[in-house]
Amino acid sequence: MELRRSLDCILASGAALLLLLPSASAEDTLKVASPQRGAWESSAPELGQQAGIFKKHGITLDLLYTQGSYEAQQRVISGSLDLGLDIDLMDVLRASVRGAPVRIIGANVTGSTNYWYVLKTSPIRAIEDLVGKTIAYQENGSLSQYNVLDFLKKNRVKAKMVPTGGPAATFNEVVAGRVDVGWAAPPFGIDKIEQGEIRVIAHANDVPRIQGMTVSVLITDAASLQRRKDVLTRFMQAYRETIDWMYSDPVALQRYVALTGLGGSGSQLREKFITKGMLSPDKLSGLQTVMKDAKVVLSRRQVAELIHIVGQQ
Repeated sequence: MELRRSLDCILASGAALLLLLPSASAEDTLKVASPQRGAWESSAPELGQQAGIFKKHGITLDLLYTQGSYEAQQRVISGSLDLGLDIDLMDVLRASVRGAPVRIIGANVTGSTNYWYVLKTSPIRAIEDLVGKTIAYQENGSLSQYNVLDFLKKNRVKAKMVPTGGPAATFNEVVAGRVDVGWAAPPFGIDKIEQGEIRVIAHANDVPRIQGMTVSVLITDAASLQRRKDVLTRFMQAYRETIDWMYSDPVALQRYVALTGLGGSGSQLREKFITKGMLSPDKLSGLQTVMKDAKVVLSRRQVAELIHIVGQQ
């Protein structure tokens, strides 16, 4: 009888201890903001969650799509969201120099996914044909504007730059004949390229200066990095694993096409527009150049405080 009471006490104590310990099967939730749904370079969280990769690392993602990079960044800085994906590096640098508690935990895109195109009926076929023509960019201060400036300078071509808005609005301007050369970023236009409706004349990554610059990053806030570093480390492990899967398994591309409703196979997307190396999270490149373009100056101490590549391989 005494033995049984002792065993009951031991079992009860063990059960109480188990209740105090985190469950081995419990998953940590991260609230993740992204400026847009459907871009290949920012689709890793959604595709990886569908594939069960984040679950394998004990993470559930609560995905939110904002109106733009700046909104996503502000919500992360405020602490209402845990992590921001595809956040413009220039905006992050400007926020940091103002004292915002933003922290970079990985690179998102190095190089540019932007490209320039003409209609299939256009006489423009080579870069030298751009002399005296109009070439589109999104708006003043945008990445596409810097890309056009670098592109024209590198090729020593004099063309008139015209702000036309986003890819869809730009395409309408090209069709209407109000601009000769349009700009876009995938997935926009991939189906039109496959169908021969438009012809690509150049990629922004053709310019070495552009190719070597990180343009967007993954961010968190200082408090979250300190409080939830283990969770963020596991997130980045799952993120890296997802990128590997996106470039090795045909199923990943199929799921992406289904997710976005992209016409055609989308096969050119990762072969010609966004290579795997562009999505490596482990290195920020061309930081001094980006700071110069953003018109900010950060000391070495400030840079060290800002950048914390989590779980770097």
